[in-house]
Formats: sequence, C-alpha cells, structure tokens
Amino acid sequence: MTMLRLYSGALYLFLYTPIALIILFSFNAGRHATSFTCCSAEWFARALDNPFITEALLNSAGVALVSALIATVFGTLAVFGLERVKGPLRVFYDALTYCAIIIPGIVIGIATLIALVTTFNAVNPVLAAVWPTAWGEAPSLNMGFGSVIAAHSLFTMALVIVIVRTRVQSLDKALLEASADLYATPLQTFFSVTLPQIAPAIIAGFLLAFTFSFDDFIIAFFLAGSETTLPIYIFSSIRRGVTPEINAISTLIIVFSLAMLFTARWLETRRQPTAA
Repeated sequence: MTMLRLYSGALYLFLYTPIALIILFSFNAGRHATSFTCCSAEWFARALDNPFITEALLNSAGVALVSALIATVFGTLAVFGLERVKGPLRVFYDALTYCAIIIPGIVIGIATLIALVTTFNAVNPVLAAVWPTAWGEAPSLNMGFGSVIAAHSLFTMALVIVIVRTRVQSLDKALLEASADLYATPLQTFFSVTLPQIAPAIIAGFLLAFTFSFDDFIIAFFLAGSETTLPIYIFSSIRRGVTPEINAISTLIIVFSLAMLFTARWLETRRQPTAA
C-alpha cells in the first residue's frame, strides 16, 4: 500500500509540476522565461494589451461558443433519439459515440481535412459553373472557422451525449407517467418535467464542449486555414522561444479551463431537490 501511494504521488507530481512551473513563471519580473525573478503581474497586462493575442482569444471564444451550442442542441436531441433504439443497433451507435471520444485528435483532424478538401474540390467547380455572372465572382469554399466549428461540434457532441444520457437514464419515470395521466402533451411533459431535471447535465455538457473546443490545437491546426486561434498563436510563438507573456497566457487558459471543468463536474453530480 505504501509503494502504491508513493507511485501515485510520483505520478501526480510528474503530471502537475510542469503546470505549476508555468503558473509560477507567469509572475516573473524578469524578461527571460527560464530565469525567475520575483514577482510581477506585468506580463498578464502585456498579454491582454497585445492585439494579436486578443484577436486570437476572441476567435477561440467564438469558435468554442458556436461549437458548444451546436453540440449541446444536437447532442441532447440525439440522446432522446437513442433512447428509442434497442438491440444491436443501439450497441452500434454507442460504439460510434465512444469512438469519437477515444480516437486521437490528430486522426480526427486528418480525416476531416481529407473529407473537406475532397468535398470542396467537388463543390467549388459546380458552384462556379451555376453562379450567375451578374452576381459577381462565385464564392469558394475554403478552410476557416466554419470547418473548425464543424469538426469541433461533431467531436464534442459525443461528450454531450454521454453526459446527458447518464442523467436521462436516471430520470424518475413516475413523474413522466404522472404528467401523462394529467393529460399533458409530450411537449409539455418535456418542458415542464424532463428539461428541469436534465438541465444541469445539459449545462455541464455545454461547459465541457466549450472547454474542449477552446483548448483544442490539433484539429484547429489542420482545419483553420489562414485563421488563428489562441492555441495556434501560442504554438507559433513558442517556436521563436518561450516568453513570460506566453506563460501568462497559459496560466489564464489553465485557470479558465479548470473553472469550467469543475463547474461542469459540479453540475453533473448535483442532485435535483426532491418534491415535498
């Protein structure tokens, strides 16, 4: 037991020491990221005053917000659709859902890139042929925020499905039957009985989807084209050397991501109050 505790402690130390060092060096008063001089918060102000960083930050936030909304809406609808599927077909759909979570991001990025490039190459000539000349030059489908949002929505939708389905399966069926006995329509039952009970899980799924989309680098790197998100900006910056400004940005991302994840976890495990 002692060896197991030592092993667990060493594992967590190995995982979280680099993160702690990033947070520590973000308060560096010096100009070099590798030598620490205590202590200053000036790099946070510099990072937030940098127009390239703020633009990349807004891009990431916009992509994450749209992706999370799409994933939450369609993921929640998919849960109720899957509840009506039984047998081997249900097992097949469950396997597809978990595959989207298990498959590495680089595989998803490459596969989506190939699929979109093939589609764009087929659609753009047709679009150019049928586009009226009086309307000007025909639009061309290219990589950008739209392709990143599409890939993130499909990837994070699996997270929403897993989270919301757990709450749906724990619903008190007696409440649904009582609503039907009182002649409520299925739509009225959903908004008055089902939705209030699964709302914490839906919000938790949205927060997780937002966090995963906001932090993603690999998929965005393949699909963003000429656009820049915050993880892509950080990757491009560290190729020229790590600065305390990058540490400050990373610290803000860490704090934000942890806050979102803990909030999602709290909402996911929060129990609904029982009726008197």
